[in-house]
Amino acid sequence: MTRLTPDSPYLHPDVEHQNCTFGRFCEIGRGSRLQNADFDDYSYCDRYSDIANARIGKFSNIASFVRIGASDHPMNRASLHHFLYRSPDYWDDTEVDHLWFEKRASRLVTIGHDTWIGHNAQIKPEVTLGHGAIVASGAIVTKDVAPFTIVAGVPASPMRERVSPKLAERLLSLSWWDWTHDTLRDALIDFRTLTVEQFLEKYE
Repeated sequence: MTRLTPDSPYLHPDVEHQNCTFGRFCEIGRGSRLQNADFDDYSYCDRYSDIANARIGKFSNIASFVRIGASDHPMNRASLHHFLYRSPDYWDDTEVDHLWFEKRASRLVTIGHDTWIGHNAQIKPEVTLGHGAIVASGAIVTKDVAPFTIVAGVPASPMRERVSPKLAERLLSLSWWDWTHDTLRDALIDFRTLTVEQFLEKYE
């Protein structure tokens, strides 16, 4: 029997999640912490990922120790410390700063379909990672990444295109990530053995 199912995500031990949704065939690695995150079909994260305020497309491959949507601190106030907004942790007669948490939650990260985020990479709030893009291990992404582009470094910058612009346009048009589960199974051997060009020629 298959380990992953369309009915519920496969959660490894010690996963924490709050206000999250999961599509079909999703998997969340051991010790990962998720908040206000939506995973679309077939996407997964490996061990100890920390993901907040993110909308993650289909077939996203998120490696271990990745951080997406890292929370920030109020830099325009007299203090940066979280006693400002987690005040009840310090005083019984106070409330959390709801407006601050709403502002954080509104700064969404958008991760496209068929993306790959390498080990220990970071994606900052309000960044969009285009379909088919790759983020190298250890990179810190502070700006939007175009579809089918490979970025690396601190801060991340484009290294090269994953495929040519013409092939990228054809892949976007094909949108195989929207195929049914059965169609994906039927095409599995071709996914495994054909080049991008051959695959497009067969399925366009």
